[in-house]
Amino acid sequence: MEQSQSTLLRLIGDIPSAILIPESMKANRQAPLRIVSLAPSATSILCAIGAKRLLVGVTKWCADIAPVGRLPKLGDCWHMESVEAILHLKPTLVIGSVPYKPETVAKLLDQPLNFLAMNPRTLADIENDIRMLGGIAGRATAAEHLIRKMRARFDTIRKSSLRTRQPVRVYSEAWPNPRIASPLWVAEIVKIAGGEMVVPAGERVSDDQVAEAAPEVIVLAWAATGTKADPKQTYGVASWKNVPAIRNRQVHVIRDELLNTPGPPLVAGAMELAKILRGINRKPSESG
Repeated sequence: MEQSQSTLLRLIGDIPSAILIPESMKANRQAPLRIVSLAPSATSILCAIGAKRLLVGVTKWCADIAPVGRLPKLGDCWHMESVEAILHLKPTLVIGSVPYKPETVAKLLDQPLNFLAMNPRTLADIENDIRMLGGIAGRATAAEHLIRKMRARFDTIRKSSLRTRQPVRVYSEAWPNPRIASPLWVAEIVKIAGGEMVVPAGERVSDDQVAEAAPEVIVLAWAATGTKADPKQTYGVASWKNVPAIRNRQVHVIRDELLNTPGPPLVAGAMELAKILRGINRKPSESG
């Protein structure tokens, strides 16, 4: 596909660190940044490093995890009815993040926009995103401070979750149909909280796979649903009736923003997960 006037700043492929600074941005260093964030993760990071003033538009989901006030609310990288609202805001940079719908990305790349596409998979990738946004926003020191703060919080959670027995077996679900396990950074959060993810992270899984993995805890963090994930559906899966988490009524809902936003909200997600798993630890007879 021939590249339009848009510039893809960060590849959506398997090399999440590939970055290209477009000539148009290099030539306009003195021009004020006007950022439209189509990614709650980017919005949460920019607000956390003191760069909220650069935002001129965000998604409707951003208000759930960042103090965006009355900023114009737009679509996101999955659903975008029209890019006209974005163009109206005259952004110098548009930021997106996973998940992407190809049709939506195509609409954006068809326009004369500088587009930054973040594609984190791990906590290390998320730290790199924080550094990158800090550099773009002129808030590099604040970005490093945020990284250190998040690491310290994770370390505190990890230490409080230490145990002498095996980690709690966890299945965390990002979507029920098709059934998709939570992404890799959630598997890392699960480990920090004292558990282990028992199915491949970020992949489609079958009912039989989950049953065979025998999780002690099932976490529902269905994308873009807040706390509306339905445990009744989970308890009703016929092939899971002998799964320890089902048998012992250990299906828990965590606000999806706290696990599915690759940025500062993950700290709160880790705290909630650790609280759930510590509850399991108080019942030694149920350990594997």
